[in-house]
Amino acid sequence: MEKIDELDKKILNIITKNARIPFKDVAEQCNVSRAAIHQRVQRLIDVGVITGSGYHINPRMLGYNICTYIGVKLEAGSLYKRVVPMLQEIPEIVECHFTLGPYTLLIKLYAKDDTHLMQLLNKQIQEIPGVTSTETLMSLEMSIARHLPIE
Repeated sequence: MEKIDELDKKILNIITKNARIPFKDVAEQCNVSRAAIHQRVQRLIDVGVITGSGYHINPRMLGYNICTYIGVKLEAGSLYKRVVPMLQEIPEIVECHFTLGPYTLLIKLYAKDDTHLMQLLNKQIQEIPGVTSTETLMSLEMSIARHLPIE
């Protein structure tokens, strides 16, 4: 694993608070050149410290009013290799985790309304071969959303 030094940490703290901040502003805050910031950020991308960038979209503004977490039990844990590609075909699923505990998979899904959620559960997810049961937890509000601390 690549060494992350104090300058890398300072850069990460700045850009995780505002991914759209110009490199010249990051450079000023770090007292280094814009080229140095560009090189550092590119290295952090290349080694996998920074794994993405982009805009966060509010699902509610697109009509997706229900956020759910669905625990999925499979006949055998090894079936996840066959089930996950089928789940990837459902665009409303935004996360899927292979887990330990009562569920084989935990997925995060957005639905427009109750009818849409029921259709996704009954006609898509529960119809996947190997799925034995699901348990749905509905999120009423996201109370915390943050990045890990960079120390």
